[in-house]
Amino acid sequence: MPPLARRLAASLLRPRGGRALHTGPPSDPAVLACRLASRAVVRFAGPEAARFLHSLLTNDLLSAFAAGGASSPQRYAPTPNAPARGPAGPAYAALLTPQGRFLYDLFLYRTPPRSQMLDRTGSAPETGEKPAQEEGEPAEVLADVDAAEVDELVACFKRYRLRSKVEIDNVSENFACWQRFGRNVVHTEPSTQEPEAQSIGWGQGIDHAGESAAQGNGHGWQWLKDPRLDYLGYRGIFPADTIPPLVESDKEADERHYQLWRIENGIAEGSTEIPKGEAIPLEYNLAALNAISFEKGCYIGQELIARTHHRGVIRKRLMPMKFVDEKGEELDQAVAPGSEVVNEASGKKIGTVNTALGSRGMGLLRLEEALKQGSFLRISDNKGVRVQAIKPDWWPAEWTQMVDQQSAVA
Repeated sequence: MPPLARRLAASLLRPRGGRALHTGPPSDPAVLACRLASRAVVRFAGPEAARFLHSLLTNDLLSAFAAGGASSPQRYAPTPNAPARGPAGPAYAALLTPQGRFLYDLFLYRTPPRSQMLDRTGSAPETGEKPAQEEGEPAEVLADVDAAEVDELVACFKRYRLRSKVEIDNVSENFACWQRFGRNVVHTEPSTQEPEAQSIGWGQGIDHAGESAAQGNGHGWQWLKDPRLDYLGYRGIFPADTIPPLVESDKEADERHYQLWRIENGIAEGSTEIPKGEAIPLEYNLAALNAISFEKGCYIGQELIARTHHRGVIRKRLMPMKFVDEKGEELDQAVAPGSEVVNEASGKKIGTVNTALGSRGMGLLRLEEALKQGSFLRISDNKGVRVQAIKPDWWPAEWTQMVDQQSAVA
């Protein structure tokens, strides 16, 4: 596979403060970081914030938030203004329609309570002993959401609020979402924190430079493991006027690098790539991306999700694809979202492209036809473009077991 950066069209965008974005082939394409302009930050604040979100969304947020504070190890050589316990990783979840169709995806971050921050001496919690309720139900939750849908999302949650004690605000002017990804940041350690960030500023003395670099100016912001897949590296919310730790000038990239990284691994994000009001979450692989709990209580749209899951048959799934010519050479910018994918021999439609970037794309395809040996796929209105459907490495074997058995018999 050619290097990621060589397949991506260069861009001329520049971020805040005149920092030059990495647009051409990087010196080390295995490590990149980018500010996600496609994501906005929403704050849910109040004593019932976590329970309010838990009652609406697809994931078990109370368990996720409680586990983050209770199970993370205590630091032996703490740094001032850093959490005394290990950070809770973000949770991934979705809000659905009552009919079980996708509306919005959210990455939810439990902000460290002040009682978990150490004082300037580094010897004691800043606000004394931690109240018991902070373990499971934080009073503030930050969420990164689709920026194109943020106003509608905030209005939607406010309609569901009723008498819940929670305030909902768009705080994108104050915070930004970043992603750090690439081959060299993929790891499978159980810790939720980025390994390099764990090592910055920890020691016998107080290293204010290291503290600021690792934790984000004393607010406890840091890189956390992406809750979906190890492939995706690390994600974090940081103050909008700062550059996150570990982001070197030659490693900051345009967001399309990250988009292509996701496309190649078949991972959709946001209400454009996961069609709002139409998509069935299980067909877009949200269960395997840790966005759905099948053990929690009721939430909006649960009936369809549970029925589809327990039936055990999902005939269509979101798949990555490559666009090539008859010689197998990649074709850049040859396909637009919405194009139909058909079987070349029968002319039968097997799916639709919903995202395209360069020579890569993603689309909802019928598994039996997409993975059948000897079948050739093409774009319906452009016979010169063939489609190669790709089964991601992270897919569970049972998703394609029936297709594999049929191919073996044939």
